[in-house]
Amino acid sequence: QVQLVESGGGLVQAGGSLRLSCVASGNIFSINAMGWYRQAPGKQRELVAIITTGGTTNYVDSVKGRFTISRDNAKNTVYLQMNSLKPEDTAVYYCNAELSEGLVWLGEQHYWGQGTQVTVSS
Repeated sequence: QVQLVESGGGLVQAGGSLRLSCVASGNIFSINAMGWYRQAPGKQRELVAIITTGGTTNYVDSVKGRFTISRDNAKNTVYLQMNSLKPEDTAVYYCNAELSEGLVWLGEQHYWGQGTQVTVSS
């Protein structure tokens, strides 16, 4: 069974930094893209950043220049370094991985972590 476990959320003042981590574990054949999404109260979940196996990244405009996504393929881990945090970054942050489960490649599905709360105070 595949699990994605996030860590690193918390409470920080505006202008501060946090680093989120997400480890994928279980019977994993391969991982394609990994990403971070967030959902604020009363709002839809939105893509924050995504990174391919080769390291190509993409960000939502509101975090460009402040957030950096990276990954360690050997550890099945994706990170999100968040700098210059703003109150509007407050949300539950979810890790997502597009991966193939099992001993052979049978296609890829999206898996989600349980979420980690990020709260930025003004």
